[in-house]
Amino acid sequence: MSGCGGCKTCSPKDATRIKDAKYTIALAGNANVGKSVTFNQLTGVDQIIGNWPGKTVERAEGLLQYKGHRIRVIDLPGIYSFSTYSMEELVTRDYIALEHPDAVVNVIDASALERNLFFTIQLMELAPPLMVAVNQIDLAEKKGITIDVGKLAGLLGVPVVPTVAIKGKGIAALTDAILDLAERRPTPPVLRYGKEIEQRIEKLVPPLEQLSIPYPVRFIAIKLIERDPAMVATIRALAPGVVETADRLAAEIESIHGEAVCVVMSAERYNVADRIAAEVITMQAHRDSTLKKSLTDRLDQVALHPLLGYLAVFLVIGGLLVWTFVVGARISDIIQSFLSQIAPYEPVITGPVAGILWNGAFSGFIAGVTLVIPYVLPFYLLLAVMEDSGYLTRIAVMLDRGMHKLGLHGKAVIPLILGYGCNVPACFSCRIMESPKQKLLAAFLVTLIPCTARTVVILGLVGKFVSIWWALALYAFDIVLIIIVGRIAFKVVPGESVGLIMEMPDYHVPSASVVVKQTWARTKSLIWFVFPAYIIGSAAIQVFYAVGLLTPVNNVLAPVTVFWLGLPIIVGITLIFGIVRKEL
Repeated sequence: MSGCGGCKTCSPKDATRIKDAKYTIALAGNANVGKSVTFNQLTGVDQIIGNWPGKTVERAEGLLQYKGHRIRVIDLPGIYSFSTYSMEELVTRDYIALEHPDAVVNVIDASALERNLFFTIQLMELAPPLMVAVNQIDLAEKKGITIDVGKLAGLLGVPVVPTVAIKGKGIAALTDAILDLAERRPTPPVLRYGKEIEQRIEKLVPPLEQLSIPYPVRFIAIKLIERDPAMVATIRALAPGVVETADRLAAEIESIHGEAVCVVMSAERYNVADRIAAEVITMQAHRDSTLKKSLTDRLDQVALHPLLGYLAVFLVIGGLLVWTFVVGARISDIIQSFLSQIAPYEPVITGPVAGILWNGAFSGFIAGVTLVIPYVLPFYLLLAVMEDSGYLTRIAVMLDRGMHKLGLHGKAVIPLILGYGCNVPACFSCRIMESPKQKLLAAFLVTLIPCTARTVVILGLVGKFVSIWWALALYAFDIVLIIIVGRIAFKVVPGESVGLIMEMPDYHVPSASVVVKQTWARTKSLIWFVFPAYIIGSAAIQVFYAVGLLTPVNNVLAPVTVFWLGLPIIVGITLIFGIVRKEL
């Protein structure tokens, strides 16, 4: 890869240090299987976060130093297959096929082995040096599920290591296996499908072998039979006859099975996954004659209830907003009062320069601190707790139907909630949406959410001088406006919106280390953005004041402020302040 893709949380020196590693490995797997926890265990604090080059998909990479070796670790996006052509799937597929990592570690959930093996089988079609980390073994055992890891390795033909990543168990063995795999770089064996499928794959292999294509030949043949749009377009430009042959073979399969070829291929993969899972899983009978409901089942009776579920969502989101509007505001006042007292009693520097430094730069620093510590940091902390406990996915599912009216889905509630704290990290978090249209819609609606700066104005002016009920009415009107404008934007903005595909993990007690690392990873990306903007912006405004440009600026903006909006001319400069700090 050329560069880390717009990294926001590391210095160029850190990025270079990671890229100078001897080996590169990639972690791949479904969402919510513990892949990110495994990544954190392997890399510790040596991590950088950014975007994939030219993509809005988040990218995390880190450095693993083990037995004198420096290993670059790439955390690929959590996906379920290579068949829906989302941005995350294309990023994962192209990285493995085109960048040729020294090893790919497929992290899977032990308690949902068959479903996870469906993606493992597709990874094997790409033929990278592959191994499997069977994570959350402890949760599987609590459900009475025992997996014969040795037998699983034999059936797949790749190394398999059991882990409990959240507790650090099995990480040492996993690291040894990674190093061994990276040094040997073996090609995984081919898992065969049904006879009618294999016969048609074999017919495509010889002509494809004559082409110069970076993807494995068998993988290309399968994708052509599945009528993968991107692969069909690529091969048609090189050999149109091969595409025509593949289309004819796909039609033959559809005629035999009476189903679309993509459905047939999915069934073939699930058949292989089911056969392997059946041979390696042993279900232990419960001691009691009656099957007890798990804690997850009992909690979901409330969390996913058609009435109580929405009440729980309301209470949780309400709690986050109470923190933003009440607790966070109080902490912000205390911090601001303390920092405002830090000023030289007998300043060495006086005059305009002192104003630029203290009223400008230092004021901008105070604004950054009073934003991050009382609002952003606690919000991200609570968000990480909900995410790691498994409840955040329930909120997304409960709100999914309503979000579809705006062309979004349940996951959009995360940036929308975050917007009440600060619009900047909320816009960053829109990267969790799948399609470009949904990313744009979510970011657009986030800008309509009243952040803490606007809340200061609403509560401090409207609430104090008019009525608190008028202030609350403004919030109600804002929600109605978001719904109306969002619906219009959904109809106008081109592109497609995809549905919600999320794993529903079991509930568990959040890991303190995981929560802290996720909170810091998200917060530091904001710090790199906020503090320079606040400090430089506030200082620049003071420079305007020192050189006497404020009055001319007000005069220039008078046609807008005075004649159009009917406001006093002095309001013009507040628009300039508002670019940097809305609460000013």
